[in-house]
This record gives sequence, C-alpha cells and structure tokens, in this order.
Amino acid sequence: MEQISFGTDGWRATLDTFTAPRVRMVGQAVATYLDEEGFTDPVAVCYDARESSRGFAEELARVLCANGFDVVMPERDRPTPLLSWAISERELAGGLMITASHNPPEYNGVKFIPEDGAPALPKVTDAIEANLAEPDPLPESEWGTVREVDFVTPHADHALDLVGADLDLSVAYDAIHGSGRGVTDSLLKRAGVDVTRLRCEADPTFGGVSPEPTRGNLDELVERVTSGEAALGIANDGDADRIALITPERGLLDANLLYAALYDYLLETDSGPAIRTVSTTFLIDRIAESHGEAAIEVSVGFKWVARAMAEHDALMGGEESGGFSMRGHVREKDGVLIALLAVAAHDEEPLDERVDRLLAEHGEIHQNRVSVDCPDEEKGPTLDSLSEAIPDSAAGERVEDVNTADGFKLLLESGAWLLVRPSGTEPKLRVYAEASSEARVDELLAAGRDLVTEVR
Repeated sequence: MEQISFGTDGWRATLDTFTAPRVRMVGQAVATYLDEEGFTDPVAVCYDARESSRGFAEELARVLCANGFDVVMPERDRPTPLLSWAISERELAGGLMITASHNPPEYNGVKFIPEDGAPALPKVTDAIEANLAEPDPLPESEWGTVREVDFVTPHADHALDLVGADLDLSVAYDAIHGSGRGVTDSLLKRAGVDVTRLRCEADPTFGGVSPEPTRGNLDELVERVTSGEAALGIANDGDADRIALITPERGLLDANLLYAALYDYLLETDSGPAIRTVSTTFLIDRIAESHGEAAIEVSVGFKWVARAMAEHDALMGGEESGGFSMRGHVREKDGVLIALLAVAAHDEEPLDERVDRLLAEHGEIHQNRVSVDCPDEEKGPTLDSLSEAIPDSAAGERVEDVNTADGFKLLLESGAWLLVRPSGTEPKLRVYAEASSEARVDELLAAGRDLVTEVR
C-alpha cells in the first residue's frame, strides 16, 4: 500500500512495483470513494498500448463490477482524452485510465478522472489513497456488468463540430506506436486532410523508444516535413494527451510557440483569457494583453490549468510540455483534438508565418529546461535550503521578484526568468529558463544548475 502514491498525474511505477494486487487495491479505493460520494452511474475503464495494460484494465473492471458498478470499456487501447470525453458525454461517475503516458515500456500507471472529465484534484486523489484496501466484493447477485462501447466516434464528431472540417493539406502523422494510432490520423482524414502515417502499427515496445514526441524520437517525421513531402507533421505521446508539431522552417515547433499560435488563432473569432503554467512562456501574456485579455498563471500540472479554466471561463489552457485544451471541450489536455485545431490554424495561416508575426510584434522568446537528479526524499529539504539562498542576481542580472507558487521562479529585470521546481513524476528537480536569445537561456540554465548544486 505504501508503494501507491498519486502524483502530478496519477500513480506510475515500473512493473516490479505496479502489480495486479496493487491495481486491484486502487480499484477498490475508487469504488469506495464513488460509493461514499453517492455515485451510482457506470464507470469507464480505458488503457494504453502497453502489453500489460489490457490485463490491468480488466482487473479494475472486475473490482468495480464486484462493488456493484457497471463498467464500459473500449474494444482496444484508446487515448486518455477519449476517456475524458466519454465520461462527460455519457454522464458517467468517472473513469480509470491504465497508462504510463510517455514513460518507457517497463512502466505502467493508473489515474482516476472524475465525472466532469477534468483531472482529479488533490482532495479526490487523497480520498482515494485513504481508501486503499484489498477488494471487498458484494454478493454476486449485486455485481455490475462490463460492456464494450465506441470511444472514438463520439469524440471525433464533437471535435469536428467544435473545430470544423473541410481542410485541404497534407500532414504526416507519427503515433510512435501509441494509442493515437487509428484515432488522430482518422480524425484528420475525416476533416479532409491527406494523411501519411508513420509508426501507426501496434507495438507494445514502442519500437524500442519511450513514446515521447521529443526531437530525438521524430527524425523521420521531421524529414518528411522539412523536405516538403508534407505541409505539417504531428506526433502524439503514448496516450495521445500531448502533441508535438513539425513545421517546414522550424522542424520541431517549441510547444510554447505552438500555444501562442493556437491562442492567437482562436482569438481571431472568439475572446477570453488564457491559462498557463508557471513554466510556460510569458509570450502568452503579451498576446492576451494585446487583445484586452488576461493570462492566468498556475502551478505545473494540468489539474491546476483545468481548475483555472473553469474559474475564468478561459478560451484556452496549456503547458510548455505540449498539453492543451480549449473552451467547449472537457478541461483535460487532448492531443487528438489539438491536432485538428493545429491543422485548421495552419490551413488559415502557415504556423511558421504566424509565429514569425507574433515574435515580431511581441519580441523574441526562447526557452529550455534541464533536469538535476534529486531523490524524492531530498526534494523538500533542497527547496527549503533554496528558500534561504535566493540570490540577488542570476547570471549577472538583477532579480526583481520571486514567485513561489510552484518552486522558485526568479523574475529578472530584462523580462527573462529562471525557475527551479520539483518534478511530480521523476526523482529530479527541473530547471527552466526563458530569455530573448538561446545563448542567454543557456547562461541562466547554468546559473540554475549551480544554484541547486550549492544548496544540496
């Protein structure tokens, strides 16, 4: 039981720790939580493309049924955002997703999504952790049932209604063998896009790489776009809640710039604030201000983005790691829907041209991050030490203010910033920097690493 802990986005672990008995305990905890909260509607259980995921999902379904809940499942692995939409569209009590997202094949994980389809807040995950226990089945006559339903079509119909269709351009799509295969590409084809598919075959090892759409994992996709074979490239992570874009001029488009371009596109026909995490670019603030809107900063973790989207009726919410959602949809990051939105934006004005225009108007921005190894038990003491050692300057520039909403964000006089915060999914501290040039970002990252090293 002590091995189970819900972090930034559920519980993840290697398969020597993530075992069937522990998964059953999570299933019982969710069933107890739902019963205590008075929920009686069916529960959805979904899973990603890992070899072990279907079996773990079936374990969850059995425990939920033995507690009296009916369960709906897809016929095969499906993206996390399709589960979120199914919960909302079918008015379910909630859902459980078996996924380790972008982690390597030797990992798996589970997360609970409440009845609104948005990420669970700590009060929910704390209640689930408090209820961890061995399964406690009802008499068999009171058990629920399991049935398979279509998760794909309702989500696609909604996405096309929200974003639009009738798009005429060529796109290369790379699923990295994840759950976006047959989903993101099919949605784009329904919208009229000519789609070339890469790594869209089932492979529970993800071709020997982590299913993360980073530059080093996307060589062929980048080549297809920069050579002119496709107008745009799209990739999803393992459970397709995040997205990466490849453009002809930039190759892999920084997710900060993608957020800026998509928010700018939405503002052409709508209005509303943007929600961004503390690690996401100030360019969003500048775009919002130019339209008379606001940008609201929250801690890292899409659950905080989702909560703020509801509180402020936001037009868009996102984070620098490639997770985004928009008004009119469930408040959960959705790499399938956003793929369609990005193609629509590119069809209206090429993304490279839109980004060039935004940077010319609002100033150059560059951002990067590095990680520093730090065991989980040392994160708190290290940050405590850092709180007593905040410097007056960083990389030769005066610190004007310090934001402590999530770690320590040093705001510099030039408008650049340096952030140190703990990872919620790995034994690491993250060091982020944003400035007007790549060279200045490198200097700030070096200063951040040195600062962490000095206080550990």
